[in-house]
Amino acid sequence: MTKILLGCIADDFTGATDLANTLVRAGMRVVQAIGVPDDALDVGLDADAVVVALKSRTIAPADAVTQSLAALAWLQRRGAQQIYFKYCSTFDSTPAGNIGPVTEALMAALGTDFTVAAPAFPDNQRTVFKGHLFVGDLLLNESGMQSHPLTPMRDANLVRVLQAQCRGKVGLIDYRSGAAGADAIGARIDQLRREGVRLAVVDTLSNDDLLHLGAALKGMPLVTAGSGLGVGLPANFGISPCADAGGLPAATGLQAAVSGSCSLATRRQVRSFIDAGRPALGIDPLRIACGIDVVAEALAWAETQLAQGPVLVYSTADPDAVKSVQGRLGVEAAGAMVECAMAAIARGLVLRGVRQLLVAGGETSGACVQSLNIRQLKIGPQIDPGVPWCHALTDVAGAPGLHLALKSGNFGSDDFFSKAFTMQR
Repeated sequence: MTKILLGCIADDFTGATDLANTLVRAGMRVVQAIGVPDDALDVGLDADAVVVALKSRTIAPADAVTQSLAALAWLQRRGAQQIYFKYCSTFDSTPAGNIGPVTEALMAALGTDFTVAAPAFPDNQRTVFKGHLFVGDLLLNESGMQSHPLTPMRDANLVRVLQAQCRGKVGLIDYRSGAAGADAIGARIDQLRREGVRLAVVDTLSNDDLLHLGAALKGMPLVTAGSGLGVGLPANFGISPCADAGGLPAATGLQAAVSGSCSLATRRQVRSFIDAGRPALGIDPLRIACGIDVVAEALAWAETQLAQGPVLVYSTADPDAVKSVQGRLGVEAAGAMVECAMAAIARGLVLRGVRQLLVAGGETSGACVQSLNIRQLKIGPQIDPGVPWCHALTDVAGAPGLHLALKSGNFGSDDFFSKAFTMQR
């Protein structure tokens, strides 16, 4: 096996495919591993980058650090020349972490005294200006992310957010350096280092800024970012965009979507699917809590619909409904209950012949992938920015090959579900 050029550690499964998609579009051949791989991972000679997908965004910081360091050790054994810690373009975290603690642990393990934090993803309207994260024209804390059930983001000032999570000093590489090019960014990095800064949030307004930043980061042992920075790093390894990097086997079988995200974008996508007259079934967490077998109900319903086209099973709800359920069941209990049900439904759908499965929501995607015992994904063509179709192997009886799309809750156009399945046909 050849050495890995770029070794990536992602803090959730949809974010991992988001980054892998960006790298593929930039010409890299990419394998995504689910969890820290064992030595049997089939990287072979055709992978320039490996993305290790963890489910560490919302777990205890110490556990997130342990998992991330294990992923780093595996990537180092494979000779990774640069490490990329990937988190969400909306910087999903809490005052305790996990972005800051994981970053500082990786820095210590790599023996480096400086790195950047660059969450921007301009293709999906995530930009950073004067250290403040914007979603479209709105500050992060006005974008709907302030109502996130697990990681509510109530401050758009990322320097302040990251400083609360870090022991080292956090600074800023502002838009003037980014616009001036790689040399100006390098000079600003040198200045910040002299001032004792260990992590620097990077202003980013466009993909041109990301290309400048990528060039400036050549040879830096560790970078931390959303998926957007993936456009700027492959050129450092002599790689340019290539249409052959994302080829997948032909899609077959039945089609279904499972949605656990409650983001504004996913709520619009669920509504669009329903308004188009397509079959959809909502899951009520309170019925799960009452001991009703909603998994069996959902699968029995799906059996009557699948032959006619794609179906959707969803627990997606508006913020008031989510808060009401959390108030009655508890935040963690409600989330775990729904994740478990959606994962069982996903597995049951595959057992019933679904070979094209779309999953919406980071936590839901993690639970579904684990339920299907998927260990590796081949990254294919993009559906919408940040979301590709992938191909996976699963141990579910009769389904050795499965086309899978893992969608971050905030990503995708309103007609995303219909578009994804139409694309496969």
